[in-house]
Amino acid sequence: MIRSMTGYGDAERDTPAGRLRVEIKSVNHRFFSSNLRLPAALDRHENAIREWLRQELVRGHVNYSLRIESAEGDADEPRLQLNEARARQYHRILHDMKRLLELPGEVDLGLMSRFGDLVEREDVEAVEIAEDDLREVTAAAARGVVRMREVEGERLRADLEERLAAIEAAMERVRERAPGRLTSERDRLREAVRELSQGAGVDEDRLAREIAMLAERWDISEELVRLRAHLDLFHSLLDEPSEEPVGKRLSFLVQEMLRETNTIGSKANDAAIEHEVVSIKNEIERLREQADNVE
Repeated sequence: MIRSMTGYGDAERDTPAGRLRVEIKSVNHRFFSSNLRLPAALDRHENAIREWLRQELVRGHVNYSLRIESAEGDADEPRLQLNEARARQYHRILHDMKRLLELPGEVDLGLMSRFGDLVEREDVEAVEIAEDDLREVTAAAARGVVRMREVEGERLRADLEERLAAIEAAMERVRERAPGRLTSERDRLREAVRELSQGAGVDEDRLAREIAMLAERWDISEELVRLRAHLDLFHSLLDEPSEEPVGKRLSFLVQEMLRETNTIGSKANDAAIEHEVVSIKNEIERLREQADNVE
């Protein structure tokens, strides 16, 4: 089974500290990489979360977001609290100032609210999340990503198989066309020799040796065999029952397919075969683009 590297998953879990909400998005990348957004109180879990993600999502760039929603339902909003001791000090000082300096006015809420340091964030260190809860919600979201990757992988598989079929059809046309090149070249050489020798007989032995050398130089049977082997292996990787990632191996096979196709093109010496080679290379390029999406 092949999987795409594009996916999305989310999950939530209730804890004594509030509801944990996790969102994970993944896109293509040659290796595993991650970007984590965590509440400051949970920064110490960053390495553990990254390792949990790596176990589920072997390749791809992963964006991970974790929020804590309090019982009041304020997700990602800072928890604020009154610094009561400081407020009482301000209140006492202002009253003393009014009395000592005989100042007019009242020490009321309007005046006290001007002091921005009376309301502050709740101590984030007070937020305690059990690691088991964190791991479970992360794993649940990651499984959602995997499910979407598998669905996308089936679409990729269908497209890849279509490309492989097009390559195989073009290869068959090349295989059928290849022997005719030598026959045409033999006839051309015989006619050229006859014209140059003004109708004299053609040395068939010499002509046969020339054709034999051309046959060796133009032989593409080995390249076709190797290209066929690469295609067969590509098919088998698409049918691989294991959940091991195969994207890197598919990308390598695509490179090898292109190498053999280029060699066939250099030996073609035939317009029809050259056209088929161009067609094969176009399909290989599409294979490469899609293989880059496979985990």
